[in-house]
Amino acid sequence: MLAVTTCGAVGQNQPFPSLQNAQCRGEARDKIFNTPNPKRLSPFLLGAEIYHACMRRLSAKSKSPRE
Repeated sequence: MLAVTTCGAVGQNQPFPSLQNAQCRGEARDKIFNTPNPKRLSPFLLGAEIYHACMRRLSAKSKSPRE
């Protein structure tokens, strides 16, 4: 039984595929309880919404031409 729980814990601590992914996961984790939730989403869905908004924002920022 101990091996099963240890394997699950290792899977949760895998490195993030990109810096943007890590940044957006952190942002979602930090904002989950402070963000207004008028749609009354579950914490999981609200976190996903925050995460995807962050990823869109960062990808748009990286694609914009630099002067």
